[in-house]
Amino acid sequence: MNRKLTALFVIWAIIVTGAACKRTNNSNNGKNMENLNLTSGWDKTFPQSDKVNHSKVTFTNRYGITLAADLYVPKNATGKLPAIAVSGPFGAVKEQSSGLYAQTLAERGFLTIAFDPSFTGESGGQPRYVASPDISTEDFSAAVDFLSILDNADPERIGIIGICGWGGFALNAAANDTRIKATVASTMYDISRCTANGYFDASDNTDSRYEMRCRLNKQRTEDYRNGTYPRAGGVIDPLPDDAPQFVKDYHAYYKTPRGYHKRSLNSNEGWNKTSSLAFLNAPILAYSDEIRSAVMVLHGEKAHSRYMGEDAFKKLQGSNKEMLIIPGASHTDLYDKADIIPFDKLEAFFQKNLK
Repeated sequence: MNRKLTALFVIWAIIVTGAACKRTNNSNNGKNMENLNLTSGWDKTFPQSDKVNHSKVTFTNRYGITLAADLYVPKNATGKLPAIAVSGPFGAVKEQSSGLYAQTLAERGFLTIAFDPSFTGESGGQPRYVASPDISTEDFSAAVDFLSILDNADPERIGIIGICGWGGFALNAAANDTRIKATVASTMYDISRCTANGYFDASDNTDSRYEMRCRLNKQRTEDYRNGTYPRAGGVIDPLPDDAPQFVKDYHAYYKTPRGYHKRSLNSNEGWNKTSSLAFLNAPILAYSDEIRSAVMVLHGEKAHSRYMGEDAFKKLQGSNKEMLIIPGASHTDLYDKADIIPFDKLEAFFQKNLK
């Protein structure tokens, strides 16, 4: 490049950079927020507590997607509080399990948020109803970004809770984000493993994965041709007579007044059909043995997913890791049954490790 072109390039770079900085500084502290349609009324699957203040908040992840969350703050709280971000289950929304966990822990003195992951619920992102192992993990770190600069949250005392599929993403986030001081994976799934191997690893072979790739990539072509993203279907309804017990458990939560929500993927038409594709090549727990912060893996004794939690726990290193098995509990019991979810244990775990 000759001197004249070099000079022109430098001038152009200065102009573009300056313009970009000017746009950024005028846009919510550097974050271009999407306009979200947030509900104003209480539309949760659990009753509102009179012990906490509730409000809606938004924040962005590093992909520019705006996330919607419910913020729960203990009434009459003062000073900077230990903070916890909660999400999950996989295909649920913040008005379901994650909101219950967040509100209950706020009653116990923590500042909490329950957020909708990217592309789901009230959060932004297009196309809708798609999941990514990277972006799903990033959403937890984006929640930590938000909590780290919140006036009444202590940036040195931040924890996370992932329920069901977001339990795996929570462990992945903890392996990568050193700001996270304590992590709970409740009734967890390893979505990468379950996608690639099937339940109980029954389809853990190259032919099964190849057939899945062929099917999903054929669907990609159809999606691109038609400009639409067909849904795979949520929890099956009506139930077939020979449905496994865990499918019956899902139905009893997502398809009944107990847990149904109009924005929940599992309660309605599910993820888009190609959503599983990325998980085939992305084992999310590859570096979970490098987590140095505290971790609790929480599972029901009778949960069909228990093997995933136990295997994840076996990989963890250090004396600040613990596994808690709840006697007699199924996978979905830990979604919303407040008399079974060990909130006393969760409170003690976070009090110990967020100090």
